[in-house]
Amino acid sequence: MTWLELPPDSPFGITNLPYGVFSADDGSQVPRVGVRIGDSVLDLAPVLDDPAFGEPSLNAFMAQGRSRWSEVRARITELLTAERHRRAVEASLHPLSGVRLHLPFVPGDYADFFGNEYHAANAGRIFRPGAEPLAANWKYLPVGYHGRTGTIVVSGTPVTRPRGQRKGPQDSAPEFGPSRRLDFEAEVGFVLGTGSPLGTPVTVGEFAHHVFGAFLLNDWSARDLQAWESTPLGPFLAKSFATSISPWIVPLDALEHARISPPPRDPEPLPYLADVDKWGLDVALEVRLNGHVVSRPPFATMYWTPAQMLAHLTVNGASTRTGDLYASGTVSGPVRSQRGCLLELSWGGAEPVTLADGSVRSFLLDADEVTITATAPGASGARIGFGEVAGQILPPTGS
Repeated sequence: MTWLELPPDSPFGITNLPYGVFSADDGSQVPRVGVRIGDSVLDLAPVLDDPAFGEPSLNAFMAQGRSRWSEVRARITELLTAERHRRAVEASLHPLSGVRLHLPFVPGDYADFFGNEYHAANAGRIFRPGAEPLAANWKYLPVGYHGRTGTIVVSGTPVTRPRGQRKGPQDSAPEFGPSRRLDFEAEVGFVLGTGSPLGTPVTVGEFAHHVFGAFLLNDWSARDLQAWESTPLGPFLAKSFATSISPWIVPLDALEHARISPPPRDPEPLPYLADVDKWGLDVALEVRLNGHVVSRPPFATMYWTPAQMLAHLTVNGASTRTGDLYASGTVSGPVRSQRGCLLELSWGGAEPVTLADGSVRSFLLDADEVTITATAPGASGARIGFGEVAGQILPPTGS
């Protein structure tokens, strides 16, 4: 038990301890690494003898590797539970309300997967009615695409409506303009702490030696731009304008009690994708649109696990490095209330969503705000909180 006075149901208790980067209004305003405990942020630089925690990103600490991650987590737990440390530690605690949260790490390469069968099948039915919903390769490999790291932004950063080419089924030629079918995608992301050299694949069993932790991600998507540009190479401008991530990185050690077996696979994955460690995760997401709950996607339904995604990402010998991140793809479940994007919720616009205030949405309007939160089971019956990733839509530039 921690000596801090926390509510017993706090999702940011001693079993969580997520990392982030913050700056406090203490005169210096220098971004540095902290850990969230309750509604406070512990400044790690003064209490731990490691210059990595005085850096404006988690990269230097993440690069130290798994044994160091475990050592630091144990030390932070001791500082927050042993009464003898209380006076020294209290001096380095900042109220969450008095700090600014920053992008938690410097992104390296970014890949986004398409690993949820419900989402993939629903998207197939919407975009290719009458055809097989899943492509022939989908159950053999984790399908993905490479994204753009320069437009990864921290939660709270506004998102400007993108412009691009769009062409409807009945249009004779494409036109250029702001996206009319702007969407969110509720996803879970994973960041690599230690990389792997060129030519050396990371196996499924090595997942926890490379991945530092998990976070929430919103892969904003312009569906009209996507439909026109995705033949034959896939998403490009429809995705690259903004990707929002949450400011807190939940370490893998905090998710040990959330591990579950993934859904049954048919056919069995190829040997390099075999589930040796069962890295399915029981994470419960919630999506709010302008404060109204529109979906509760269950990450437990993911067909491909994050360990399999990393194995596939590197099986060709692609190298990885500290700060590389990859995302799960939209998380969805078997019923409408579990669909993780408006494309599915409104069935491509044919079945608009009615919010609790009576307003109706097929896709996002300017000024709409999307907020994604999540929790997972932790030790001793606790819940592990991920915080939130939020963003508000701004009108297109020049309008």
